[in-house]
Amino acid sequence: MTQKPSNAFVAASWIALLLGISGFIVGLWNATGMQLNEKGYYFTVLMYGLFAAVSVQKCVRDRLEGIPVTDIYYGLSWFSILLTIVLLTVGLWNATLLPSEKGFYAFAFLLSVFGAITVQKNTRDAQAAKKPEQQRIPIEVDA
Repeated sequence: MTQKPSNAFVAASWIALLLGISGFIVGLWNATGMQLNEKGYYFTVLMYGLFAAVSVQKCVRDRLEGIPVTDIYYGLSWFSILLTIVLLTVGLWNATLLPSEKGFYAFAFLLSVFGAITVQKNTRDAQAAKKPEQQRIPIEVDA
């Protein structure tokens, strides 16, 4: 049986997620030297990264619990999270931002991804803790 996550860990996970996302978005909103298409690029990378992180966490957890996950979806999930990191890195590398701004976006992105993974994990753990142990009862079939 899975243990329910502590309230402190659940709160810390939500805080990490919300601080990461809001910090990233507020940074984009206040970026005066960035064109709208650049802001859209970084916002899209953030949203795609959050989705990919949750997807990877779910795939890994499903496989550990014996729930079938297709190899193609598992591979696409890992490819997606790695792609978002590469896209963010390339974008920041070529951006005309101060190094401190580049670091800010990188760490806000990583905090958001970490928060998304832990919130997903906590949600899954809380649901698993609510369910009583499901025992498999063999069914006899008369032939």
